[in-house]
Amino acid sequence: MAKTVLVVDDDPTQRRLMQAAAERQGFRARVVENGERALEEASDPRQGVDVVLLDLVMPGLSGMDTLERLIERRPDLPVIVITATGGIDTVVQAMRAGAVDFFVKPASPERIAISIRNALKLSDLRGEVKRLTKKTEGRMGFDDMIAGAPLMRQVVRLGQRAAASSIPILILGESGVGKEVIARCIQGASERAGKPFISVNCGAIPENLVESILFGHEKGSFTGATDKKLGKFVEADGGTLFLDEVGELPLDMQVKLLRVLQESEVDAVGSRRPTKVDVRIISATNRDLATQVKEGRFREDLYYRLNVFPIEIPSLKERREDLPALVDHFVGRFNVDEGKSILGVSPDALAMLAAYNWPGNVRQLENAIFRAVVLSDGGVLKPEDFPQISGMVASGPIVVAPLHKAANDQGDQPVHITDGTGELRTLEAIERDLIQFAIDHYSGHMSEVARRLGIGRSTLYRKVREYDLKVREGEELDETGS
Repeated sequence: MAKTVLVVDDDPTQRRLMQAAAERQGFRARVVENGERALEEASDPRQGVDVVLLDLVMPGLSGMDTLERLIERRPDLPVIVITATGGIDTVVQAMRAGAVDFFVKPASPERIAISIRNALKLSDLRGEVKRLTKKTEGRMGFDDMIAGAPLMRQVVRLGQRAAASSIPILILGESGVGKEVIARCIQGASERAGKPFISVNCGAIPENLVESILFGHEKGSFTGATDKKLGKFVEADGGTLFLDEVGELPLDMQVKLLRVLQESEVDAVGSRRPTKVDVRIISATNRDLATQVKEGRFREDLYYRLNVFPIEIPSLKERREDLPALVDHFVGRFNVDEGKSILGVSPDALAMLAAYNWPGNVRQLENAIFRAVVLSDGGVLKPEDFPQISGMVASGPIVVAPLHKAANDQGDQPVHITDGTGELRTLEAIERDLIQFAIDHYSGHMSEVARRLGIGRSTLYRKVREYDLKVREGEELDETGS
């Protein structure tokens, strides 16, 4: 998706020039004439503002005051200040207040484009540093997750409740859905935030090393044990131990794991006495443990011990509303990792990604974006940058396919241009569906709906009556739009 640039300047000529410069580089540009409007636009998450071009000299709320309030409300938002008369002291003051760059009016389109690109690169870098810091410190929270889809919001609600207690949690879901991310967010939202978070993939440990790796061993306890090893349980003492693919554990290790859960103590191989541990267990699996219990491949008592608070993570195809945000996140991450300046994904490529089934879920999407970023030579990712996916997405009827659910979780049906036989639908039918979608998407805020559709409020309300459309409960319909 194209990045959005907010241009804030009281001079209409300068607004048009900067808007044109931004749009020529593939950015979406929004323009406002004063600081008050800038604060409204930048603070509204629906506007998706990525960078601000801010004039310092404006009537009403000054540019400097606007800058300070913007940084206070959205510290992660890069702001580029524009000056025509201010000296070096003014620029220094703006940079100290949080601006990331400045230029003097009138600036060339090339200078404006370079400044925007540098600001976006800095924003990506800040975001990646913040993410890695939180991950390292065990302080990732649910606010750091991309979870706008209704099914994911339910996952967040369950995770927040689980984080408030020490209850054992079993995370269920297909491979690649992000089970470890949920586990880290549960830790970060709990009283164990900042404590060790130890992740173990039970399916990746050789069977003869499972006991040593999980529970530790003493020096000389077996051939090759040249040093004492604490084991993952002791490493996680005071924090959280994440047992991924717990269904892969051998039966004899399941017995020992059950004892640790019951007694809160670990028997290292070769140790004479057990070691007390204070560990929260979060386990995960992509298998049906209940079936494994029936088949005798997983202990029933351990199953009930782990499956106290199950949380099921939906597959990516069940949460397609999150796909644009996930794509933007991965593009930003890999821009930093690979030293790239990819601005986003073209509408055609995004539609193609949305139509794909994603059997490998979020992990597959991450790898696809990684490959595309590395191979791309352009400013945006296009369908040809995803050769392994483009050939697998079947062509179908032309649709305007919304990728975000409405905030009130009402229907999110695509606005079809053609009917089931491939013939064009009537303009009236398309208009009716488009207006209904806009009402749902903007949660019944009719002023915003009218503004986005480019029609007057009285016209909007007249069409709502004509088409007998649904608006939010309590909305008054009159010719004034009040």
